[in-house]
Amino acid sequence: MKIGILTGGGDCPGLNAVIRAVVRKGYFHYGDQFVGFLEGWRGVLENKTMTLDLSAVGGILPRGGTILRTSRTNPAKRENGLDTCIATLKKNSLDALIAIGGDDTLSVAKKLHDKGVSVVGVPKTIDNDLAGTDYTFGFDTAVQIATEAIDRVHTTAEAHNRVMIVEVMGRDAGWIAIHSGIAGGADVILIPEQPFDIDDIAETIRQRHARGRYFSIIVVAEGARFSSNNQSLIADAPKDEFGHSRLGGVATTLAQEVEKRTGIETRTVILGHVQRGGSPSAFDRVLATRYGLGAIEMVHRGEFGRMAALRGNKIVSVPIADAIAKNRTVDQEMMNVAEGILEKLPVERQPQSA
Repeated sequence: MKIGILTGGGDCPGLNAVIRAVVRKGYFHYGDQFVGFLEGWRGVLENKTMTLDLSAVGGILPRGGTILRTSRTNPAKRENGLDTCIATLKKNSLDALIAIGGDDTLSVAKKLHDKGVSVVGVPKTIDNDLAGTDYTFGFDTAVQIATEAIDRVHTTAEAHNRVMIVEVMGRDAGWIAIHSGIAGGADVILIPEQPFDIDDIAETIRQRHARGRYFSIIVVAEGARFSSNNQSLIADAPKDEFGHSRLGGVATTLAQEVEKRTGIETRTVILGHVQRGGSPSAFDRVLATRYGLGAIEMVHRGEFGRMAALRGNKIVSVPIADAIAKNRTVDQEMMNVAEGILEKLPVERQPQSA
């Protein structure tokens, strides 16, 4: 078979491991040929390709990013975009397409499948918020990076009696924040699933200070939402082609408000794209490899319009439609784990001194 591969959306550690596994399994076991589309769906729209053979995937397992590059291009937003994609796939004489990406990339894959294209999806989102699968590759690496950052700011926070706010990725789900916050011993963890009131956060910090804990660590997901009391602090952000706001900077606003309310020096660490960069963890290398092997097997079984997924410890096949139907948000069990070790927010706030 002749198979196309693309990586779309934000990059994350493990993408190259998926590509490598697909090509090696397809070449050695089925005699397949592969065409890589460059820069996600933009490459399909513009017919920008590269040959994916054994030499192309040699040595890429530990590399971060993606040798195919990526973009947030949405063909559905372009005039005749989907039809152009179909024409490109026919021009390259492809029998199938493997799309590696999150809900945005896979939403385009679903639209193309509805138009008759043989597509298989591989779940990729560093936020770990894609429905239908228990874990996505890149997440474990991001949590390790965030946890190491939290460990490091502990010492400087304690040395200077500061509040340190560490902002991590997480648009609609706080998986990175809650995992790294628990692992790093954070004092406050703020996630998109639970809107927060700055006054409550400030009171928690003041109470810690009053009992001799002169520093505090706050971990906040970039998509964490202020409660209705603090809505006026939220600023509009530009949106990409899929309608998502470009996030980043909630820690800055939070720091200003915490310092204003507590009088305690507050600093921020915004990890941003550091979480996406570098070599994938061993867990992510293995998981990404398993996804790649699952995807090429699905192609040869003719399981199109479906996505490789991790359920328990098994790689299974699920409909793409189910995977993109909703975000997988932090569940109550994980929230209970965090709440079990964090200080409870005060029932009654203490009056602030002048």
